[in-house]
Amino acid sequence: MDQEIRTVKLVLVGDGSTGKTTFVKRHSTGEFEKKYITTINAEVHPLSFFTNFGAIRFDVWDTVGQEMVGGFCDGYYISAHCGIIMFDVTSRISYKNVPNWHRDLVRACGNIPIVLCGNKVDIRERKVMPKDIDFHRKKSLEYYDISAKSNYNIEMPFLWLARKLFNNPNLVFTAMPALAPAEAMVDSELMAKYALEFNIALAIPLPDEDDDL
Repeated sequence: MDQEIRTVKLVLVGDGSTGKTTFVKRHSTGEFEKKYITTINAEVHPLSFFTNFGAIRFDVWDTVGQEMVGGFCDGYYISAHCGIIMFDVTSRISYKNVPNWHRDLVRACGNIPIVLCGNKVDIRERKVMPKDIDFHRKKSLEYYDISAKSNYNIEMPFLWLARKLFNNPNLVFTAMPALAPAEAMVDSELMAKYALEFNIALAIPLPDEDDDL
């Protein structure tokens, strides 16, 4: 990658109230530099990351509450380079709908890099546990537990996508957009417990049947 800013389009999808807008607004640049695409009901948040191989800007397209699988016009998806699917770990239905969002995204965009994010892990009343999360394994996606309100892991989806897009596993962030102050705290012991449970779940073979096709 050269030293000029490389710009990529990232589409952010998932059920309503999963925290997608909070996720992008944690980055101050996304909050103050957003632009609204009225014909598509989308806000675009430009988030710039500086890496050891130059600068990358993700133009993050957020649906601003217009969530409906199959309901986005082509303009929302067109020319997207990558995507994030978000669900709420306190809402089983939001995880159950992940296959629908994935199918919609792949149908419109093809084989682009996609990250699955389980948001709101700062809330102790978690309903979707690490052992329940296997869709990313079926579809070869990356997965991260995140907490938008506590800024927990919110840079990781962007780092993984940057490495995939530019085919460079050695890429690292040297500077990131300024983050708004955390509104919640995560329990470090609980996060370590989730990480252990997740690693145990990864060792369990996937079931033969696939209800997500």
